[in-house]
Amino acid sequence: MRGLGKTRRTRRTGLTRSLLTVGVCTAALAAALTAPAQAHGPGDGHGRGTGPVGGKPLHWELKDSGTDARFRGLSAVSRKTAWLAGSKGTVLRTTDGGANWRNVSPPGATDLEFRDVEAFDGRRAVVLAIGEGEASRVLRTEDGGATWTESFRNTDAKAFYDCMTFFDRRHGLAMSDPVDGKFRILSTGDGGRTWKVLPSDGMPAAQEGEAGFAASGQCLVSSGPRDVWMATGGAARARVLHSADRGLTWTAADTPIPAGDPARGVFALAFRDRTHGIAVGGDYRADQASPRAAAVSGDGGRGWATATTPPPAYRSGVTWLPYSRSSALAVGPTGTDLTTNGGRTWRSLDTGSYDTVDCTPDLACWASGEKGRVARLEH
Repeated sequence: MRGLGKTRRTRRTGLTRSLLTVGVCTAALAAALTAPAQAHGPGDGHGRGTGPVGGKPLHWELKDSGTDARFRGLSAVSRKTAWLAGSKGTVLRTTDGGANWRNVSPPGATDLEFRDVEAFDGRRAVVLAIGEGEASRVLRTEDGGATWTESFRNTDAKAFYDCMTFFDRRHGLAMSDPVDGKFRILSTGDGGRTWKVLPSDGMPAAQEGEAGFAASGQCLVSSGPRDVWMATGGAARARVLHSADRGLTWTAADTPIPAGDPARGVFALAFRDRTHGIAVGGDYRADQASPRAAAVSGDGGRGWATATTPPPAYRSGVTWLPYSRSSALAVGPTGTDLTTNGGRTWRSLDTGSYDTVDCTPDLACWASGEKGRVARLEH
């Protein structure tokens, strides 16, 4: 989408933890997150958020990225390893929990706007640059960012790619704003080394002005081996499109998140399985209110209901907490919100600015955003 400059998330494997360790850590995280709201104090916007009074608070712990780039692309691999992708062609990687960040930006990429990154581990990752025509590109590394290979460059002036998602280490998709009246889908079956445009026969017609938002790398997300969902806005109705066959055929559903303006719609999605999903968004303009900024689905995205108590403002990123059937985090420029009942009600956790959020199988949650901000949730 041209306005914001463009507003994921695949399950990652390869991390082994004993069932006992996972059980204990999950219980500790759940206990911290579900502590009564009245026992918490408000976040101060500087990485110190809410938490139990008299104990160590649950909070975002800021990490020094060493740059002022805006990181709308984030792929959290583990508590130790995470990748960031952002403005000015910047790609960073940490393997020590954020204590140090290595600048692994592709050479000659300073004019590119990276808005999504999908990492398979600490060495292999794929990044998406957004923009009109040849500005939309996909690059891949297999050596931790020491070298990069451009695997796709858009040659259609009408296409504008927004987000990526991977079902596994081989199969993935990228989405573009509508071309000739339909959203365009790019597919890979070899981990992002090669890409092809899928036929548009199974794609519903786009609404007038409809597009995706490249705001957090979460306008295209997947769950399981074949299911994928796409978030849209900018048109009369904010919609979620679903495919159960890796992008060959799609169905569209309206959501109650406000639309009717190029700045409004669904900005991010998260599905914890092929049935239960959360959508967040609103109006990204700071001077505009965003009522009904979240919605939930219990039927795979066919139907959506407004959150009873939604986040108080526009939110651009959302993720389920690992191993949880009911808890999720949403982030945006004015703060972080938490739900512990599957997205029906939300409460404020912090007031710091973040664009995107991601959690890992070893129970770590990361967030990133403007002015080089990156943080890990501590409790």
